[in-house]
Amino acid sequence: MSEKINRLLVLKQIITLNRIGKQDDLLNILKQRGFALTQATLSRDLKELKVSKTPDAEHGYIYSLPSHSMRKRMASNVSYSNLGFQSIDVSGNIAVIKTKSGYANSFATIIDEFFLSEIIGTLAGNDTIFLTIKEGSSFQELKKALIVNIPELKEFIK
Repeated sequence: MSEKINRLLVLKQIITLNRIGKQDDLLNILKQRGFALTQATLSRDLKELKVSKTPDAEHGYIYSLPSHSMRKRMASNVSYSNLGFQSIDVSGNIAVIKTKSGYANSFATIIDEFFLSEIIGTLAGNDTIFLTIKEGSSFQELKKALIVNIPELKEFIK
């Protein structure tokens, strides 16, 4: 796992489990956990995770991650045609999505954020995403779930 992905996962965990209102506090916690980063990098990470500050009775304002419904709403406002989707195919319980070069990781992240019950997990490379289909789910159910959550895929997935 790349350092950035690991850092983002730890950052999500810190924000989920703690009430933190200052970026300096987040930066110090990440440094204590072995991450070497600047305030500018942390700011970019917070933006990428779509972290916001929400009111808190005890701490004023604290960092928080968007809720699942909020992520779905934000994702529904995105044009996925710009994310490089090219094709999807299946072999057994493994689905393979091909994207334009450099697009697979972003696309896999979007898929992961929908928490689709048909998918156990994703693994992304540069232009390929491997999806493990949950036992008992079919490729047709997976395609339907993808189209429901990403309507632009309807014209690409048959």
